[in-house]
Amino acid sequence: MKILIAEDEKDMSKAICAILNHQGYETHAAFDGLEALELAQENTYDCMVFDIMMPKMDGLEALRRVRAGGDMTPVIMLTAKTQVDDRVEGLDAGADDYLTKPFAMKELVARIKSLTRRNTSYNPSRITLGTVNLDIETQEMWAGNSISLAKKETRLMELLMRNPGKRLTTSEIFTRIWNDEEESEEVVWLYISYLRKKLAAINADLTIEGEKGGSFCLVAH
Repeated sequence: MKILIAEDEKDMSKAICAILNHQGYETHAAFDGLEALELAQENTYDCMVFDIMMPKMDGLEALRRVRAGGDMTPVIMLTAKTQVDDRVEGLDAGADDYLTKPFAMKELVARIKSLTRRNTSYNPSRITLGTVNLDIETQEMWAGNSISLAKKETRLMELLMRNPGKRLTTSEIFTRIWNDEEESEEVVWLYISYLRKKLAAINADLTIEGEKGGSFCLVAH
């Protein structure tokens, strides 16, 4: 799992990354809000940790822009402030959880594990992108008309729609959708082909770009 750590205090960032790496996570570090926003827009993460007080762009504004782009990745906000209004502002901006500095590292790890396990606190069961609507619970997708999806098709379409414009490698998709199932990575191309046909069938304005064995990206016409 990949975690984005946006913290301008480099010693704190280094400590958080070291502990998470020891727990088996892959970490990317950003030291200002603008860098955090750029990394969030370019990559897919399982969880993001944003400090509020950062140079160039504060964590709240970075989070607002992340959410405005349709990214529903769980986010934990870090702050030295304890006022209720500050917490409310963070939650209103789209944060899933809050930690006040100083905090115990094991508590941060526990909260990351909790959010990545359920990954539903900010994720609606229905997603809309362009003219395409996806109902995750009923496994139905529609635009000009509707079509039913298989379980894995739904999960793959959800992953693509939650990360529009981002390139997802075959290996990354395989790890997220098929986990430890006894399948080869070739199954990714098979399901991409299924979804392309179904997007065409409903007259969608979305296209899945990419070639077999490479990276894939969902883009609007």
